[in-house]
Amino acid sequence: MYANVDLQSRDDRPVEDHVVQLRGVTWEDYERFLEIRGECAVPRLTFLEGVLEIMSPSRDHEQIKSLIGRLFEAFCLENAIRFVPLGSWTLKEKKEERGAEPDECYVLGAEPDKAKRPDIAIEVVWTSGRLNKLEVYRKLGVREVWYWKKGRLTPHALRGEDYEALARSELVPALDLDLLVSFLDRPTAYDAIQDYRAALAKR
Repeated sequence: MYANVDLQSRDDRPVEDHVVQLRGVTWEDYERFLEIRGECAVPRLTFLEGVLEIMSPSRDHEQIKSLIGRLFEAFCLENAIRFVPLGSWTLKEKKEERGAEPDECYVLGAEPDKAKRPDIAIEVVWTSGRLNKLEVYRKLGVREVWYWKKGRLTPHALRGEDYEALARSELVPALDLDLLVSFLDRPTAYDAIQDYRAALAKR
């Protein structure tokens, strides 16, 4: 992986993730794209009021999002927080003309089967120039969206019709996100998780 200093200074112009945006797309077109793609995790599809974004993530994008998820899960296990990981769950709302697939998402609590939306969606911004996912999620009712960009993970909480950037998650207030991302530079997921768990045990 990369040291955090490298992540913070990297050029995120659109050169790594493969992104195509189609305009004038109907809801029926969007649903056909979903049907054709089937149950595959890629490409990820985002729909916003007639614009369809098709994104095939790079290896680095996938590595970062997966490791953030595994570290978050380690935190939950260490702190007895019940959770269900739901990966790139397809979320859509025809009336609002919106659809999205998070990089990772989670339902928290002991009754996950009752959830119609994830509590937390995680988005990795590895390539700039993409659709504003917060604009999509705000009408889908996702309570928190965590945006990772250039080495920082920032939670956004839904406030009525808009999201507000926060210093800490309101759903998991004990989670130090700066500490979590400091372990993204480990050579393997095993090292990152083991070192993170050791750091949590000292707190």
